[in-house]
Order: sequence, then structure tokens, then C-alpha cells
Amino acid sequence: MSMQPERSSPLLSLIIPMFNAGNDFAACMQSLLAQTLTSLEIIIVDDGSTDGSGERADAYAQQHPHVRVIHQANGGVSRARNAGLAIARGKYVSFPDADDTMDPAMYQTLVEMAEHDNLDAAQCNAEWYFKASQQVKPLIPLDRLTSTEVLGGPEWLNKALKTHRYMHVVWLGIYRRDLIERLKLYFEPGLHHQDIPWTTEFMLNAQRVRYTDRVLYRYYMHDASISNRKRTGQRNVEYQRHYLKIAQLLEEINARYRHKVNIYPAFHYQITHEALSVCHCIRREPEESARQAMIADLFATQTHKRMLRNARGVRQWYQLLLWLSRIYRWRNK
Repeated sequence: MSMQPERSSPLLSLIIPMFNAGNDFAACMQSLLAQTLTSLEIIIVDDGSTDGSGERADAYAQQHPHVRVIHQANGGVSRARNAGLAIARGKYVSFPDADDTMDPAMYQTLVEMAEHDNLDAAQCNAEWYFKASQQVKPLIPLDRLTSTEVLGGPEWLNKALKTHRYMHVVWLGIYRRDLIERLKLYFEPGLHHQDIPWTTEFMLNAQRVRYTDRVLYRYYMHDASISNRKRTGQRNVEYQRHYLKIAQLLEEINARYRHKVNIYPAFHYQITHEALSVCHCIRREPEESARQAMIADLFATQTHKRMLRNARGVRQWYQLLLWLSRIYRWRNK
């Protein structure tokens, strides 16, 4: 299949939110500029960087005509992705992180899959790279999941979630842009881990999806990432509210689509799984006032009932009842 550039409409738009990406940004851009897919536009959304990343992005745009830069005041990853979507021209879109790297064949591989099988989404495997130890670990081990044939979106999501290794991350694949636009599926500003409800709703609407077990994306794990900061006190309380909101949104999505697609047990399991992460954080929180605030939030949002409604499988039920008994015991009356 020809992969020649098309000035009017590239096959793929890469939307890259960037805030103070530092030295990692150069490696990311090198991997993007080395992509074998040429029908490609790279949209860098500088989200108010103060470390010179925005100026470096401008320099790339001056040197490479398929690189575009948006500068905006700091507003978070969701607003940055939405800004990129507003100007994207590709048939497909993807959302790599500005501090990760991609195999040179990643996007050609995914686009060829999508074009050959008329896919709404094509996803690949990835690997974690732990900077401190320099160890590499696959996201989904081959003994959990191998490459698939074409599947319906809900069927693929069920298969992926049942591995207990799949992550709802938008950088794992490419997505048909006109489906996103028809659904008006944008990212909710201010909500951390917005990838989870976004990918869930996309997949519940996708007709044709394929997965390749080729490891084509490297996610760098380091202490500075928003997902790996150690939080205590009020910062921890505020952060856990995002997970409570995620659990609520997932339940609402299931309810909204229950008459349209098969809502598999794994979709319910995921709701309780996300909410149980808050319970783990309550146990680890050293400040008693913060612990009580998180417990109060859990009950105020009716998350305890949400977990009971959605728990699936003997093991999860055991975990849930164990954690709820602890929470009730720790709760100040």
C-alpha cells in the first residue's frame, strides 16, 4: 500500500500534549520524525511550558513542514488534546505522550492494519521502561494475549480487560477521527486518567478493531510523571476524587449503552477495580484527617454502593468485602 504524503488530508494526525517535557522531548521527536509512515502530521500542543519546550517545538516546526505547534495557557492534558483534535486533518488520530518513544514502524503498522481491514481502531502492545533500574516490561505479556482478528469494539475491550494487564490509554493505538467527531467524544478538562472513560466509550461505538501483539510503544516510568507521584494529605484527597469520578463515569457509560451493545462482566469489574484503588490509598495515607476525608468522599459519592453493584467474580467480591469491612471500621462515626 502506498504511504505517500497527501497535503490536503494526511492519513494520521498525532496530537502531542506537552508541558515542560524537558530533555525527554528530543527523544520523543526523534522517534516521531523517524516514522516510516509519511502521510502524517504531528501536532504539538504546548500547554504553557516554562522550560523552553515550546521554543524547541517551534524549531521542529520550522524545520519540518508536517509539524505544527499550538501554544496555549496551561490547562491540562484534556484541554491540550481537545485543541489538537480541533485542527487535526488525519483520517485517524493518536495521542502519544511527549516523553515517550515509538518504534519507527509503529504508525505505518497501525495505519496499514486500519486501511486493510477498514478499522475504527488499531491497537498494539507496549512496554514499560523503568528509568531507575533500566528494566523493560511488556504491557500485555504474550501468554495473556496475542494478536487478534477483526473484532467488534465491545468484544475487543472485553477480551483486553480480561487479561488484567490492558490499560485504557489513548497512546496505545490509532482511532478513526470521523467517529470521534460523530460521537462528540472529547476529553473532560481537569479529570486525570480521562483516557479510561474516553477509550471505553470509543470502543463501545467501534464496529471493527484489531490488536497486534508487536511491542511498538515505549512508556517511560519515572518519578516525575503525574501517575507516579507520591501524594499525601490534601493533595492525595483531591487526587483520589478523580478515581471516584472515573468509577461514576464508567457506570454511567454502561447504563447509557446497555440497550445497544453487550455490557460484559469485565466492564462492571473495571468499575469496582478503579474504585478499590482508592481503598488502597486510604490504607497508605499517613495523615488521619486525610484518611477520614477520603472515606467521607467514598460514602458521599455512593461509591461503596457502586462497587457492590458492579463487583464480579469470587476473587473481586472477596477483596471488596474485605476492604469495605476495613473502611467501615476506620470510619469516624
